[in-house]
Amino acid sequence: MTAVAEAPATSSAAQQENGPLFVAKSLHIEYAPESPHLPAIQVVDDVSFRLERGQTLAVVGQSGSGKTTIARAAIGLLPGNGRISSGSVHILGRDVTRYGQNQWRDLRGGTIGFVPQDPLGSLDPLQRVGDQVAETLLVHGRASRRDVRAKVTRLLDRVGIRNPAERARSYPHQLSGGQLQRVLIAIAIAVEPAVLVADEPTSALDVTVQKRILDLLADLQEELGLGILFVTHDLALVREHSDSVLVLNEGRVRESGPASDVLDRPKDAYTVTLMSDAPALSPDKYADRRAGADVSGPSLLDVRNLTKTFPTGRRGKGQPSRVAALDSVSFSVARGTTHALVGESGSGKTTTARIVAGLSTFDSGEVFVDGRPLGTDPRSYRQNARVLQTVQQNPLAAMDPRYTIFDVIEEPLRIAGSGDRARRRSAVRDVLDRVALPSDVLGRRPLEISGGQRQRVVLARALVLAPQILVLDEPTSALDVTVQAQIVDLLVDLQAQLGLTYLFISHDLSLVRQISDTVTVLEHGRLVESGSIAQVFGNPADPYTARLIDAVPGRIPLTA
Repeated sequence: MTAVAEAPATSSAAQQENGPLFVAKSLHIEYAPESPHLPAIQVVDDVSFRLERGQTLAVVGQSGSGKTTIARAAIGLLPGNGRISSGSVHILGRDVTRYGQNQWRDLRGGTIGFVPQDPLGSLDPLQRVGDQVAETLLVHGRASRRDVRAKVTRLLDRVGIRNPAERARSYPHQLSGGQLQRVLIAIAIAVEPAVLVADEPTSALDVTVQKRILDLLADLQEELGLGILFVTHDLALVREHSDSVLVLNEGRVRESGPASDVLDRPKDAYTVTLMSDAPALSPDKYADRRAGADVSGPSLLDVRNLTKTFPTGRRGKGQPSRVAALDSVSFSVARGTTHALVGESGSGKTTTARIVAGLSTFDSGEVFVDGRPLGTDPRSYRQNARVLQTVQQNPLAAMDPRYTIFDVIEEPLRIAGSGDRARRRSAVRDVLDRVALPSDVLGRRPLEISGGQRQRVVLARALVLAPQILVLDEPTSALDVTVQAQIVDLLVDLQAQLGLTYLFISHDLSLVRQISDTVTVLEHGRLVESGSIAQVFGNPADPYTARLIDAVPGRIPLTA
């Protein structure tokens, strides 16, 4: 399948049966500005492509490239201020360019399925998941009230959910991210559509769940003859799961064609940059810098036999039963190195990070930060704040939206009683320079800056007390590959300049291999293996580690 500049589309029965499923021709999409006196903002500029039956077309590019706008236009879900200003969209030979919402409702679910990026935000938290699948079947007349439950169970079983009848009675918050994504796929394929639009369907999932979801889509594609429009920023996934690729930048097509041609022989400099930014496709990017790391040097962080349990809510013999989140976990992090914690969701990575950061208690074991034991006295946490700081996964949730950026960065200094206002202002400006942010952001609020800028702000906030250790909890998982590369470059540079020590938590094993010196693998709170990156990734001793590594997408194998 190839993205092309021209694609004829008719409404004949033959065309609907044998022609392309989806054709976009010279598509221009714009958004109306807030002020009527300003010109419209064009976000998609002269984009053409076609999607054939049983094929996958990947639409790639960094944030703001127009990927999601095209996906939304493909299913008639542009926001109220968005419109197709010129060009055309044909689905199964029908011109849908000027369809109204009533006409789109007949297509959505029946002819077109949609799998959004955020499963938890896309499901009604007050309805059982089975009821939400059932609604699609009932609305499109594919089930009666009498047999809808049986069909829901078969659908959930079809997308690989264990105990489907039981899970159908669950609410969204009771299911894992992977299970929720499968529920959304069940809804999307409930009436066997011809086209499936998948907008970053696996970006928040760990590698093994991601692989299962994409393998599931491939199986369903073969079974149903689906054409899949796959929106992603991950070129490693494109290599393994797409037939063709459309590369976008600032709303324009930079390159298109068969995935193997575009990725193996890129012609455009922008495509080359995207590929160099993808960790799975450039695993040795920081190899020279890591070569000098002394992993056998004195440790700055020691975790010994750490155990943490949580109550399950069930009671037995009068006592609440508990489940082990961490079971005797031990590791050390040498000064000036990066140590990664990896494992599937629920493995205990974030629980460990929260304990080390003093944000959670533990049942037994020992944690030493720069030689000082981490106790239960909150005052010890405040002392450790000058040695250890955390960079959170969601920067927006970590900042008070009412604060200016200056207030956000200055707050740790105020809490620590460090200096007067003038000295604090000077410290804020100094750390702002270190994270390469312009001083004009200081008067803005978190919602007024980009995602990449917000990540730099929380990094500046963590650095303002001049700590020696940073706990990095999925610091780039919500960023596109280009912005992620910028943040990782910054982290690597800061480590070299300041001698920082990193505890790096991530589900992205390609990124872990790229920047880490040592790694600990966790499974259900249990330490599976630990050692150097070359040792663990090049010759995994445990089948669980090997399974994690095998799930990593990309052509380049993760070997030593």
